[in-house]
Amino acid sequence: MKLGSAVVLITGAAGGLGTATAHRLAVSGASLLLADRAHAPLEALCDRLRQRGTRVCYLAGDIGDAADRAQLVERARSWNGGINVLVNNAGLSDFAFLPQQEEARIEALLRINVLAPVLLCRALLPHLAGLPEAHVVNMGSIFGSIGYAGYAPYSASKFALRGFTEAMRRECADGPVRFHYVAPRAARTALNSEAVCAMNEALGVRMDPPEVAAEAVARALEQDRAEAYLGWPEKLFVRINSVLPRLVDAALRKQLSVIRHHALNPDLK
Repeated sequence: MKLGSAVVLITGAAGGLGTATAHRLAVSGASLLLADRAHAPLEALCDRLRQRGTRVCYLAGDIGDAADRAQLVERARSWNGGINVLVNNAGLSDFAFLPQQEEARIEALLRINVLAPVLLCRALLPHLAGLPEAHVVNMGSIFGSIGYAGYAPYSASKFALRGFTEAMRRECADGPVRFHYVAPRAARTALNSEAVCAMNEALGVRMDPPEVAAEAVARALEQDRAEAYLGWPEKLFVRINSVLPRLVDAALRKQLSVIRHHALNPDLK
């Protein structure tokens, strides 16, 4: 796809990977419809992009709420002739062992990470399928292929999103809509708490700047890449885990005491 002709809806655009993706696609000439719950940073982002000459619009709302989601879908169908790219980036993450995670928070995480992108795709697919070319990018995670201690609900949500993307890629194989799955490793964003950063430092886990994932989204669209797994050795572990999961079990068990320490003591630096 030529990004100069892209009209892109990005959810979760007010920070982290969403903001980086907006800037990256804007550089290539895409028009942007940005969505997020956080009104002030979303408005500030749009102002910065407009100063650079980007055609951009925003809509503040909660994609987990049916009424807000319906309003976003209506705007996506009509703004600037209608979108031809959907980037499902909005997401929640909690780092804690399962008994310490609140039930309401788990429900919210699954609603935003899984249900909302599925329902957005369902609502927008008739519009996208009527175009000569259209794309859906679902922002996943390495933890959508490797279940990781301290991230059970989050891993479950990203495993689900990966399966949904694969199923939709096959369901739409004879039409104009292409589905892509981009799986970053740990990133330096506000989504990761101080406890997560401290754990990653203790384990020697690298954390990428958000621009790495943004570049992967752009490449997926430009080169029609179905999947992108980011980081080394993480992408190697994804492959190993798919065929020899017991090897990964053994490797990650060695990390468990460190993971537990940071998960159960999140205020320790």
